[in-house]
Amino acid sequence: MAILSAGCVAPDFTLHSTPDQSVSLSDFRSRNVILVFYPADWSPVCSDQLALYNELLGEFGKYNAQLLAISVDGVWSHSALARDRKYHFPLLSDFEPKGAVARQYGVYDEKAGVAERALFVIDADGVIRWSYLSPMGVNPGAAGILNALDSLASKDADKRGTP
Repeated sequence: MAILSAGCVAPDFTLHSTPDQSVSLSDFRSRNVILVFYPADWSPVCSDQLALYNELLGEFGKYNAQLLAISVDGVWSHSALARDRKYHFPLLSDFEPKGAVARQYGVYDEKAGVAERALFVIDADGVIRWSYLSPMGVNPGAAGILNALDSLASKDADKRGTP
């Protein structure tokens, strides 16, 4: 299965953010969502990527965008990573059944048993407006996300008739 592309309705999901709390994509229907799939907690590239996004939370907020990050690691690993790195966004566990959500989005690597490094920008109506599959060992940065959010903001302004 190929990565879901722009124009597709984003599959809804509910995943654990802590052992006793869950987050659903549909919880954010009135907001844009930046959905980040990453291979593994504690890996250098993933940690750098998530740290960059953590620094940009204020910028993402200007676009009414919520960041959600997903890997197949368990909630305890996510909790330790978020606490250690001071992340201020949910790390969601696609642990059981392993990779089920990553599979829905076409970004599960069967051979490695992890989510691939993939980015999605989803609009407030739940439609994917941009997606990108990065090589596993490459931090994709944030330029694509910011460009997609900027494009969404421009379309919203056009709908309202504002400059």
